[in-house]
Amino acid sequence: MAAAETAGLAPVMAFALVGALGVGSQWLAWRLRMPSIVLMLVAGLIFGPFLGILDPAGQFGDMLGPMIAIAVAIILFEGGLTLNFHTLRDAATGVKRLVVLGAPLGWLASALTLHYVAGLSWAASAVFGGIMIVTGPTVIAPLLRQAKLQKRPAALLQWEAIVNDPVGALAAVLAFQVVIVLETASSAGAAAQDLTIGISVATLLGIAGGWGIARAFRLAYVPEYMKVPVLFVVLLSVFALSDGVLHESGLLAVTIMGIWVANARLPSYTELRRFKEHATVLLVSGVFILLAANMSWASLRSLDLTALLFVLAVILIARPLPVLAALSFSDVTWRERLLVAFTGPRGVVLVAVAGLFGERLVQIGIADADRIAPLAFALVAATVVLHGFTLTPMARVLGLTASSTTGVIILGGSRWSVALAEALQKMGLQVIIADPNHAHLRGARDAGIETFFGDILSKAAEERINLVAYEKLICATDNDAYNTLVATDLAPEFGRDNVFQVKRVREASSRHALPATLGGRVIGGGKTYFEANALISQGWEFRVTGLSEEFTLDQWREKHPEAILIAELGKSGTLRFLEPESDPKNTVDVELLSLMPVKPKRREN
Repeated sequence: MAAAETAGLAPVMAFALVGALGVGSQWLAWRLRMPSIVLMLVAGLIFGPFLGILDPAGQFGDMLGPMIAIAVAIILFEGGLTLNFHTLRDAATGVKRLVVLGAPLGWLASALTLHYVAGLSWAASAVFGGIMIVTGPTVIAPLLRQAKLQKRPAALLQWEAIVNDPVGALAAVLAFQVVIVLETASSAGAAAQDLTIGISVATLLGIAGGWGIARAFRLAYVPEYMKVPVLFVVLLSVFALSDGVLHESGLLAVTIMGIWVANARLPSYTELRRFKEHATVLLVSGVFILLAANMSWASLRSLDLTALLFVLAVILIARPLPVLAALSFSDVTWRERLLVAFTGPRGVVLVAVAGLFGERLVQIGIADADRIAPLAFALVAATVVLHGFTLTPMARVLGLTASSTTGVIILGGSRWSVALAEALQKMGLQVIIADPNHAHLRGARDAGIETFFGDILSKAAEERINLVAYEKLICATDNDAYNTLVATDLAPEFGRDNVFQVKRVREASSRHALPATLGGRVIGGGKTYFEANALISQGWEFRVTGLSEEFTLDQWREKHPEAILIAELGKSGTLRFLEPESDPKNTVDVELLSLMPVKPKRREN
């Protein structure tokens, strides 16, 4: 209690401040279109060592360690949920090489860099080097959306980040277990025995927890609304039991449990993973703020020339060499190899796990482990800022950018969809039409529009369509239920403001009305699929009109009173589809896309 009082803020207020800083930083980063991790780092340092408002060690006392440990356990479990072996088998050769060859080589190169450049002991280097191979899936995704890379380099970076996330965590946990046992055991024989028992128990508990969850969910022993709470309870139980057998082995157990659940092919796996992702966003931001605020001035002052040399060595040597070695003698071009090799932003997972492990290593007597946290902060901040500014120019120099304009996916190959796609292409936008019916794509193929034959929700679509290159989705098939399903399922991927569908036929009836959480925003002037295509059959066409100070929106409306506004394209290339009865945000230096009747030409006498 005394420690909490001297810190200035009560524990509850401090807890609320951590949440507000974490989530607030992520929201502000979204508004400013910049990496959230940079703002979280700044917020934690300002409210922590600079202003002294947030002092986690003083305000939370002995509970700080368990809080961070449980949060990291949940983060590692969610990371394990991303490692689906079936997906890895189906992945391209380049991705397999980056995981099977690149990860071990990256671990070795990182450990060597930490030891010989940063000056850390072998124990600290081995643990920190394992987690350093994680390139940050939460950081890669926004960078790829901003850079708009071609399909293969984007897929290589994205899948490497996803698959190496649990692999790096597993490597760090295993190295951590070895170090813990070697430092605490009385003899080599006792160390080997403790390590064998600890890893065996952690593995068995992780498998048992994953198997039990999978069986209970598959046989409907747990109702749908209790699946997430049961999952959390089992997760915490496995973590605590394994930790009781061998200290800190719980992290290995929950990682294995996550991998088991990921490969159990549960019907409710998508919902579980989505909820876990949301929880992880909160936990990662909270842990990051706590670790940043808990930094001392001594730790910050330790970021000297050695830290700078370490960061440069990672960016220029420890990251590129393993990637180039792993991708050598493959079908990946040299340009793609260079781009992947020199693009390795680290994320908050690295800071969270490294911060926890560094503290634990200090507790068992490895003094230089207190440098792990500041080095992790320096590496994350430097790589995020560097790659955030250099990825797009580098890709442009190497000729690996797909397009600098907004991409649009149109679901359904009707005449209305084809006409809309042609108009969007004339505006300089990248468009693809997808349809599960091959015959429906004939008109799109004849018009020279890129097509995808298959279900947009299938794994084939995920592998063949570079979703990162597209920002908008329009669901316009003749099946309202399918449109709603796709819009609902892909809304978290694109953002709900970027997912649209044609008006449902029975939407006006209260008996058939859907809640706002389902489906996308209405497009096409509030027309149903049949009404929109009927207008095309009657001779209506999509037209693009530029607005300026000389030709205003009011003048355009007066000239085309029957026209239906569809979208606006700003001079910066920002595309905004308009809902029924909505007006453009800008009325000058903007292109309007509208659907209007074509007046018949007068006959000359």
